[in-house]
Amino acid sequence: MGKIKRKLKKIRIHREGTKQLLYGGISIMLVALILWFTIPSCKLPFWIFIAIFSIAYGIVLNFYRAPVRYFPGDDTEKIVVAPADGHVVVIEEIEENEYFHDRRLMISIFMSLWNVHANWFPVDGKVKFVKHFNGKFYKAWLPKASDENEHADTMLTTPDGRDVLCRQIAGAVARRIVTYAKEGEECYIDEHLGFIKLGSRVDVFLPIDSEVCVKMGQHTTGDHTVIAKLS
Repeated sequence: MGKIKRKLKKIRIHREGTKQLLYGGISIMLVALILWFTIPSCKLPFWIFIAIFSIAYGIVLNFYRAPVRYFPGDDTEKIVVAPADGHVVVIEEIEENEYFHDRRLMISIFMSLWNVHANWFPVDGKVKFVKHFNGKFYKAWLPKASDENEHADTMLTTPDGRDVLCRQIAGAVARRIVTYAKEGEECYIDEHLGFIKLGSRVDVFLPIDSEVCVKMGQHTTGDHTVIAKLS
């Protein structure tokens, strides 16, 4: 069954973008019709409008892609996958005093405007809790963004009892974090944890003895790239 599922790869539009794309498409068509019929002597404004807004619509359409993905391996025990498309901007040991009160390994992935912005669960397990925090909107790649920006924290407990924190962070442009994870529910790699609109970042806090499997600046593919292995 797993092999069959992995062959069924396709691209769809994320549900967070369906209304915006529908209303935006209708608005563009209405304005285009107005320009076509109200300025019959000169079609240049119509074609300029079509060229500019077709490109803009294509960018938004690309942003709301939601590829159907399945982890390429059969064994996900102790595997930590990238929760997002993007590139690695932080790999460091930190003192985490909000939840763990000990040292943790933090791996951060920055998502640009051009990346898929769906977020996946990084590990199999159970959702321990979900918390949302209001905050500022610094550029997402800055170190202080992890603590001071608006963010949502989802604590996951693996089947062997290890806690992994996944933090969705709003950026300078992103103003909406969506989290689908619910406290008490089981979660699995291949499932969506949430979605962040526009450029943003996701931090993963792991046990200090985890094995890092990525390098700084490395590009990641959500739900495919193995970023670490739990000991």
